[in-house]
Amino acid sequence: MLLLFEQVLNGLQLGVTLFLLAAGLTLVLGIMDMVNLAHGSLYMVGAFLAATVAGWTGSFIVGLLVALPATAVIGMLVEMTALRRLYERSHLDQVLATFGLILFFNELVRIIWGPRPLFLDTPSWLSGAVEIIPGVPYPAYRLAIILVGLAVGIFLYVLTAKTRVGMLIRAGASNREMVGALGVNIKLLYTLVFGLGALLAALAGVMAGPIYAVEVGMGEDILIATFVVIIIGGIGSIRGALVGALLVGMVDTLGRAFLPTLFRFVMDPSSADGVGASLASMAIYIVMAGVLVWRPRGLFPAHA
Repeated sequence: MLLLFEQVLNGLQLGVTLFLLAAGLTLVLGIMDMVNLAHGSLYMVGAFLAATVAGWTGSFIVGLLVALPATAVIGMLVEMTALRRLYERSHLDQVLATFGLILFFNELVRIIWGPRPLFLDTPSWLSGAVEIIPGVPYPAYRLAIILVGLAVGIFLYVLTAKTRVGMLIRAGASNREMVGALGVNIKLLYTLVFGLGALLAALAGVMAGPIYAVEVGMGEDILIATFVVIIIGGIGSIRGALVGALLVGMVDTLGRAFLPTLFRFVMDPSSADGVGASLASMAIYIVMAGVLVWRPRGLFPAHA
């Protein structure tokens, strides 16, 4: 029972990390109708910048405070110089162009930092464990990731639902031509939204840095799971991104932790481990297929 509780928290932590990535990406998809495969590259850049600055200063917080705005600026520059020309092009053109950006960023990071992974140390004040319930210590840093993700979710809800900027974002997602005709600078709005998405990607990269390796290409694998989250939740929906991320995080974590054990009841241990591990790696895609059969536009589509 205690192991289950710990794995549920791990699933929640993974889900929150995916949400930080998915929130920015679903805004770009929903508002700009832009398929941006390079979103994972911004996650990588944020992690590298934070690891570098933290190594120079010895402070995780300074690394975080430098990496977030720097990555947002990089994202906005990419949007203005490369992606702005793709808004009226087909999704295939967008996929090909942003795949090229993945290669560009990977090689640029390799040139600047080299091929070896960097290490981003856990802040000393979060290096211990918190006893959430008696007898179940849980790493304080992973708990901090969960709290940060939930705080970001609340911030995005207030931003999109309660502010004028959020009203413009939602209006731009519904009818960009009409919003432009009313005098809103659509190009500036798109650039700011893309910068916000880049900042959230960098936040996910920085928070994941002490847990996973900060290395070239680290954004590709998690990007696949992020697209699964968006498809499950519904394109353009922050609420859908949160629900989808938590669902994917739980299914992936609990599947990897318990499916091999469950299969040992019906087959020998060696076969059970192989079948369980294979099924666990497929689980999020099976869930995605089931959701699409039930609700083809996702659980909470932005434009139902």
